[in-house]
Amino acid sequence: MKIFVIGGGGREHAIAWRLVQEGHTIFGAPGNPGIAQLGRVFPTADYLGTVESVQPDLTVIGPEAPLVAGVVDQFRARNLPVVGPTQAMAQLEASKVYSKQFMQAAGIPTARFVSTERADDALAALNKFDFPVVVKTDGLAAGKGVIIAHDRPEAEAAINSLGPRLILEEFLKGEEVSFIVLSAGRNFVPLEATQDHKTVHDGDTGPNTGGMGAYCDGRILSGADTQQILDKVIEPAIHATGFTGFLYAGLMMTRDGPKVLEFNVRLGDPETQPLMHRLDDSFGETLMRAATGNLADTRLRWKSDPSVCVVLAAAGYPGQVRTGDPIQGIDDCGAQVFHAGTKTGPRGLETAGGRVLGVTASGPDLAAAVTNTYQAVSQIHFDGMHYRRDIAQKGLKRWRT
Repeated sequence: MKIFVIGGGGREHAIAWRLVQEGHTIFGAPGNPGIAQLGRVFPTADYLGTVESVQPDLTVIGPEAPLVAGVVDQFRARNLPVVGPTQAMAQLEASKVYSKQFMQAAGIPTARFVSTERADDALAALNKFDFPVVVKTDGLAAGKGVIIAHDRPEAEAAINSLGPRLILEEFLKGEEVSFIVLSAGRNFVPLEATQDHKTVHDGDTGPNTGGMGAYCDGRILSGADTQQILDKVIEPAIHATGFTGFLYAGLMMTRDGPKVLEFNVRLGDPETQPLMHRLDDSFGETLMRAATGNLADTRLRWKSDPSVCVVLAAAGYPGQVRTGDPIQGIDDCGAQVFHAGTKTGPRGLETAGGRVLGVTASGPDLAAAVTNTYQAVSQIHFDGMHYRRDIAQKGLKRWRT
């Protein structure tokens, strides 16, 4: 098939890489240097114009912004096969206020919360919570619109920086898990569970980011945990909305069972990188079945080897990012490297964003996958490069005890 991949980050590079492995022809917009090595890229946001030019069999939309802008609606109005939710469904990610109210109405377990429209109301609502408290901005924030405030001064600073339309919610204790399904509206197929690492520093410290790394291992969730998530979270959400595309549930596995931290309406980044590395099935055909409304009885096969992705970030990330630093060592590092924030400059490949690369490798067990990934990381360099050194350590600790 000819498949058009919309987006230009690490997630889209991983999708394109997987599809090319299966023999599909790839087009990308706006793409990145990694995607350009796999197929033709169009540095444009004129997605309909690009479709008219390349006439793909299928389009897959990676990032949230085109989904929230209603690109799926535009494609479907022209009877173009596309994977993704409608603009109305995309509100599950576009507005945290809408999403929390939806969960409350659908009986989906989530943290106790208060939504506010003004900073004064948010400050007053702090009295309803113990510390730490979670402060979230309502709209899209590239994964950085969440602050965990450990005391009142931190909470007040968070409110003043993120406001005015906010969610305040109780802090949940447990382990975070990313659970993603591909839905055709009436039926869906789950992907393997992954675990993301949101904060910039080791030990889950520092400010939130778009994700500093993730791993995929069949042991992250038990069968009972998976069934609880399907019964209490995924099925109620899809039944209530007729959701199409990738529905991402960011979960906290608490003593009381899974609770939803957030819904996203697309594949996660960097979760997609280890997912595509582990997948042992026909992704392109599964995407086409989703686009045409027929995922009944579909199951995906996965390699037994766990996979790990470590994100290499640019100087200053997640704050003000420096770009234009030359990148060395990718070609001979011994792992699959997905481009996230790169460009081709006068000195060759250069940094062009906060999260620059997703170094991804697998191994016969999780410890070997971690070792292989960090060995590859050690071969890559650019000035200001930083990364977490504890990706997948929770999994290793869990299975050693």
